[in-house]
Amino acid sequence: MCADLWSFALSTYARPGAEDACLRLQAQGADVCMVLCGLWLERRGVAPEPTRLQALRQIAGPWQADVVAPLRHVRTQWRAMAQHDAELGALRERVKALELEAERLLLSRLEGVAQHWPMAEVNDQAWLEGLTAGAANLDHDALHQLRAAVTGT
Repeated sequence: MCADLWSFALSTYARPGAEDACLRLQAQGADVCMVLCGLWLERRGVAPEPTRLQALRQIAGPWQADVVAPLRHVRTQWRAMAQHDAELGALRERVKALELEAERLLLSRLEGVAQHWPMAEVNDQAWLEGLTAGAANLDHDALHQLRAAVTGT
């Protein structure tokens, strides 16, 4: 298992089916950084206490709203135009790189809060449900697919 959250996220995202599951969850309003953090915490055996869930939400919510979402909006808004304009396409790729860097920084901040929480407290799989509770019509199959990708089952 990867010790740091960023390496864990990259490793998880690269597993078969994980990217598709993440994109489906994102389309339904889930914060994929929070989902990946939840998987990381589950693998570490950290207990999903309400104060911990709240601490993660207090970091992720504003960062997603004020930093990641505006970058993602610009990138997706330019998708069609960039197919016919090479210069805009190159600019769009730079925005995409900024979006990824913003997500990396968010994961770093989440890890900073969670890294000292005791590990091996529980074998509990409630992190994903707790961290995605606000997403409407959440694809629970996608959550299961991500868990399976991480555990290899």
